[in-house]
Amino acid sequence: MHQPILRAAPLLTAVLTMTAAIAASTPAAAQEPAPASPPPVAPPGTTPPPGSVAAPVGPDGKAPATATTEEVAPPKDPDRKTDLEPKVAEPRPAGRVTFDIDPIADVGVVAVSLGFAGVLELINSTGEIRAQQIAPNFDRNNLIGIDRGAVSQTPDPNAGTYSNVGLAAAVGFAFLDPVLSGFREKSVQTGLADGIMYAESMSITFATTDLVKMAVRRPRPQAYIDAAAHKNDPNYNNTVTDSSLSFFSGHAAITAAVGATATYLAFARSPHNARPWITLVLAAGLSTFVSVERVRAGAHFPTDVIAGSIAGAGIGVVVPHLHRSEDIKQRRVWVGFQAAPSDGYQQAQGGLLTASGFF
Repeated sequence: MHQPILRAAPLLTAVLTMTAAIAASTPAAAQEPAPASPPPVAPPGTTPPPGSVAAPVGPDGKAPATATTEEVAPPKDPDRKTDLEPKVAEPRPAGRVTFDIDPIADVGVVAVSLGFAGVLELINSTGEIRAQQIAPNFDRNNLIGIDRGAVSQTPDPNAGTYSNVGLAAAVGFAFLDPVLSGFREKSVQTGLADGIMYAESMSITFATTDLVKMAVRRPRPQAYIDAAAHKNDPNYNNTVTDSSLSFFSGHAAITAAVGATATYLAFARSPHNARPWITLVLAAGLSTFVSVERVRAGAHFPTDVIAGSIAGAGIGVVVPHLHRSEDIKQRRVWVGFQAAPSDGYQQAQGGLLTASGFF
């Protein structure tokens, strides 16, 4: 009769122990001392009371800005293995955003990405991958609405050149901006860090684009136009592998990646002037120009350039964000476990598990 109750006893004990652990940790957090308030600053021209310590005052009569007090735990601090809250490994730099580069890891990412993309380009150039064949009776109304105009247009023979010029301008800026950053910051290391971040954004975008192109193998609009022109030719066969690499646009993706990285760095380094906003407008304008010209050239559908711009912009933002010093100097994802307290007579069961992160 009492067997179910006896079986439930261990589970009830574990639940009560977990509840006790959570309750025990709450007062400890509540008893943490509040951060000390800064000493009052005496107005200019007044004498502080006897026995008081005058706070430092700048030339303008105001207390000088100080870095925010933050608890620091060195990387080898044993408390980092048990603390439930993440702590930085060293004080953050006050008043500016910095970026850290690991020469081995970051140069390795660039090399692997370029190598992977290069191999895919070689495979595409051999012609061993058969191009997609468009059926003569394919109903073009089945295409996405905004893509239908791309197969009924007359491609502009100069649009491909215009898009190449836009892409070259973006890549050129990726080489120039790190040099300018080095001069602005008066630091060679700043220029090198920016250069590596640009290289990572472009190389990862390049590799991702080639991988998606090979996986999707969507025919280009020009392939639909050529198929329509030869619909009465039973011997027509599309043998060009590149004609099936429409999704997504590499031109749009790389241009957007460079623009996104440039905009991110501009907002991080010069947040209080017009430079980041000008960079944002120019980057968006150049990405739009390149995307439109790729569609006018018959090389891509509108959805190809939209997807490419989204992918490139995403990579262009994530790469510099993952190099911010405040993210590198601490764990981005922090998992902590605190065992339930023991009463001295029996082994405690359960505990408190937490997971937090900085993004």
